[in-house]
Amino acid sequence: MDTNQTQTLIAMIFALGVLVLLVLPSLIGIAHDRRVDRQIREAQEAREGEPAQKSSSRSTVPSTATWYAEGRRSKKLVSS
Repeated sequence: MDTNQTQTLIAMIFALGVLVLLVLPSLIGIAHDRRVDRQIREAQEAREGEPAQKSSSRSTVPSTATWYAEGRRSKKLVSS
């Protein structure tokens, strides 16, 4: 191997190394997304087998914070 071939080999190895460094984070992200998707799918499949939750027998009443916010909204509408 002469000097020209050695330099070409080093340049090719360097270029492949840079390519791997650029592509590796994307491949890791794709693998992570697939794992999360699989976990979500398994959780949904497991949930389908469970009975549905019963709703509360109590009637829902707005909280004090909701009443306060409604009062503030109405004042803004009146003043404008």
